[in-house]
Amino acid sequence: MNLVEMLNDVKEIAVAAGKKILEVYHSPDFDIQLKSDQSPVTKADKLANDYIVERLQEKYPEIGVLAEESKDSTDRLSRERVWIIDPLDGTKEFIKRNGEYTVNIGLAVNKKPFLGVVFVPAKNELYYAVKGMGAFFQGADGPAEPIHVSSKNEIEKMSLIKSRSHASEKLTALLDKYHFASVKESGSSIKICRIARGEAEVYYRFGPTNEWDICAAHCVINEAGGEMTALDGSILNYNKPNPLNHGGFAVSNRTIHWRLIEMAAEFSTAQ
Repeated sequence: MNLVEMLNDVKEIAVAAGKKILEVYHSPDFDIQLKSDQSPVTKADKLANDYIVERLQEKYPEIGVLAEESKDSTDRLSRERVWIIDPLDGTKEFIKRNGEYTVNIGLAVNKKPFLGVVFVPAKNELYYAVKGMGAFFQGADGPAEPIHVSSKNEIEKMSLIKSRSHASEKLTALLDKYHFASVKESGSSIKICRIARGEAEVYYRFGPTNEWDICAAHCVINEAGGEMTALDGSILNYNKPNPLNHGGFAVSNRTIHWRLIEMAAEFSTAQ
């Protein structure tokens, strides 16, 4: 497996899918529908999903696929390598037209994040990583540059980043007790990537998520020197029979990750 060639393929596919999303983003009608869980889906989600899956299956037919807008197949469970795809992460942000949405393409190998590409179409920004090769950011017109988490190790000096569209009473309670240097907001997997780039140090997600929401960014944060675990501190695995992660997760710059896990545990029973 030529990892450089594979990474370049995935980057190209993510950017091309992002361009298709932008065509819908600048159109008057998103064709918004509600899925069974009441989350929104647009024609951009479906268009990007079909394009990404088709391109990856053409190029790498031996690798399984788990994609948000594709019918799931148990075939992937027998594969060592599986693409985990969120064609449009942050659909609520997309609908609001605030630009904070991403294309996420991750590769899990033996249930662990191995490759990740996160593309921000509205800003033409690319985050990417491969296990053992470091994490990188590439802006609209600039060269790729390596990124790394910050070294801050005191809560009072750390910045917490939270979701713009997913409110949490547990997080509110935590912030009432513990005082971070600042609290920032962002949409989609951009939050995790901003920690990888050193722009914040902590992100809690108390609610459930799916594997496709986090796999690509999980690889990026790992390679940038950060930490990402379930809220109880356990390892996050991928390509599970049920891709839903019920228990939430925590992302940090690693320096005091286990202290942050202890803090989250104080609010695990909050209503």
